[in-house]
Amino acid sequence: MRLLPVLAVLITCCGRAAIADEPPPPPAARPALLAALDGRWIMRGDVMGEPVTYALEAGPTLGGSFTELHMTDVQVPPQYEARVFIGVAPDDGTVIAHWLDSFGAKFSAPHGTGVITGNTVQFTIAYADGPFRDTLAYDPDEGAWTLVIEASQPGGAWRHFARYDIRRD
Repeated sequence: MRLLPVLAVLITCCGRAAIADEPPPPPAARPALLAALDGRWIMRGDVMGEPVTYALEAGPTLGGSFTELHMTDVQVPPQYEARVFIGVAPDDGTVIAHWLDSFGAKFSAPHGTGVITGNTVQFTIAYADGPFRDTLAYDPDEGAWTLVIEASQPGGAWRHFARYDIRRD
């Protein structure tokens, strides 16, 4: 059968090792801050000044290498849905974020990069029409989060796009 040689060529071209003999590497330890997102939450806030409420479910995925946030508008039918995958590169601690939503593939093309500092995860996604900066901050005393999303402006300033208060459901 010719499929195996083709598969071997594809694996070689992509720089991947043979998959039959090598198990995947173990995932990096998931940061405690991201683990604090696990569970069911309600997000209340605004998008461009319009009030919104989303149900949020978060937890580890893909072998624990990412934290997945699944946000769904509580309207029936939902007007918005997103899945955000946040991981941390084990070699340098860079946050990698993939934001996929109901606006489709065109707006899900770039991934975000950023850092964890204290109780804050911040990443910037460089969309074609300008970067967005997402800041997810945890208040351990309240057991709650805030998510602030800002859009870049000419000259380097940031403008409010969305803000959410996130509390356990």
